[in-house]
Amino acid sequence: MAGVADSPYFLIVLLVSAFTMPLVFVAVIRNTARQAREPWRLVLKAFFWGAVFSVIIAIIFSLVLSATLGQVGPLNEFLARRLHDPDVVYLVVGAVIVAPIVEEAAKGLGVRAGRPEIQKLLDGLVYGAAAGLGFSATENLFYGIARLLESGPTASLVEILIRSFSSSLLHASSTAVFGYGLAKTWLVRRAWAFVPYYLTAVIMHAVFNLVAVLGELYATQYGDLGRLVSFVVGVSFAVVAITLVRIKLRSRTHRDVRGDG
Repeated sequence: MAGVADSPYFLIVLLVSAFTMPLVFVAVIRNTARQAREPWRLVLKAFFWGAVFSVIIAIIFSLVLSATLGQVGPLNEFLARRLHDPDVVYLVVGAVIVAPIVEEAAKGLGVRAGRPEIQKLLDGLVYGAAAGLGFSATENLFYGIARLLESGPTASLVEILIRSFSSSLLHASSTAVFGYGLAKTWLVRRAWAFVPYYLTAVIMHAVFNLVAVLGELYATQYGDLGRLVSFVVGVSFAVVAITLVRIKLRSRTHRDVRGDG
């Protein structure tokens, strides 16, 4: 299998694998609405905005926020007293604090791709999910490449498959919530209307990442059982979240914008 991993064509396989399920989920979410489905050109624009620009923005600001939090003495002392291992502290800060705050904001910028067609609050769910899935596709690719270098081609494909049915759904649902809030801001013309929805998206993301981190921490004590429980809980959380988004989309009607809730 080493020859396969060394082949440049395998990177194409990883690329296709990383983007396939997120694009399928985009189609499913876009077509969930019973009426007035969003135009493909803008849905895909939001998807690729999330896949490219949101990722770049998230990387830059994650580095900035991580460096900033690294200078906050009380926070680091609090975590060090409870977690002891500096590597674990770094993992918790990065996954549970930095990533949710930065990534949700970066993905939310992709929702602007659909602003010309956002006429109802529920439209924001579609564009938010599309931007989140685009982000997750690129993230799948990055993790797949990392796993390829560490464990080989088979493990890299398994990594992408697992993430496609866990973190991809999380990114879709959390940013859908934020997209709903952005649509509310634009349609009802209240500048800060999006804030509760952004905070909800951040909390959803943080909870999902915390479950993943706990799986790794408990793996040292319980082995693969810890990882398995973490995976099942994380996937269940993501599936429930995206199911609620789809249920909301199915309820779409031609009511007045304020009637969307």
